[in-house]
Amino acid sequence: MAEIGIMVEGQEDMTWERFFRLAEAVEELGFSHLFRSDHLTGIYGYPERASLALWPSLTALAMRTSRIRFGPLVCAVTFRQPVIVAKMAAAVDQLSGGRLDLGIGAGWNDMEHQMFGLNYPRYGVRLEMLDEAATVIKLLWSGEPATFEGKHYQLDHAQSHPGPAQPNPTLIMGGKGKKTLQIVAKQATEWNFAYGGVDFFREKSRELDENCAAINRDPGEIRRSMMAPFVIGRDEAALQSRIEAHRRMFPSLPSTLAEWNEAGFIGGSPGQVIDQMKAFTAAGIDRFMVQHNDLDDLDSLALLAAEVLPHV
Repeated sequence: MAEIGIMVEGQEDMTWERFFRLAEAVEELGFSHLFRSDHLTGIYGYPERASLALWPSLTALAMRTSRIRFGPLVCAVTFRQPVIVAKMAAAVDQLSGGRLDLGIGAGWNDMEHQMFGLNYPRYGVRLEMLDEAATVIKLLWSGEPATFEGKHYQLDHAQSHPGPAQPNPTLIMGGKGKKTLQIVAKQATEWNFAYGGVDFFREKSRELDENCAAINRDPGEIRRSMMAPFVIGRDEAALQSRIEAHRRMFPSLPSTLAEWNEAGFIGGSPGQVIDQMKAFTAAGIDRFMVQHNDLDDLDSLALLAAEVLPHV
């Protein structure tokens, strides 16, 4: 059986009221996890939208929920020094009793970096930073004195206590590029595939397996998860209404269900959603982070929980 949880955008008019309402629904309806993005402002030209700061929101989840796993999908290494990320992640994991899964990435939205005066190196440099950041975080989580001399980050007999509550915290990385998947093979305990169909997932999953083999790592050590927008409804009118609601957040999303499914997104009747998820699980996905872009629509979550969760 695969796990199903929810992913939300924390910067597109997310408020504390909406965030807590969604968290309560995710926990009560039986979903396994809640993830949120890490951005500083609306990412496609809506800077006036409310943007909920990442780490305070994760701290609030640790203290206001009791069962679900949660975390960032994903923390950009261009936003925070990895020593600080390691320290904050360990603290939130302690508060939650070991329920934090940390996602980290190279960062991709040049607009918000320019807006806030943040350094935004070229892609190859950001990948170097990501690789080193993962090493730094894991060294500090170990609880042992750590020395590391990287191009971007350094440690000198550094220790950080207390460490995470869980003995082997999950480190999630996304991405589908050649160099990114090499870093995933080296550093991650979970690879998150996003925005693509089953065949594309199989292709990239095989590439990840080959990267693991090249460094003598068992590919079975890396969990495969998926993030994709989703819509669910009992009839065409409900589905189209929910597609339009998603497009009010991100106008570039497909405008019809056929285009939605062609893009590899999850969508349709409960039965169709079950079939789509089962196709991905057969290909190797065992955790779904379905992207919920209509922040006030709890009915979709209730329908997904009632008619899909028991079958996937």
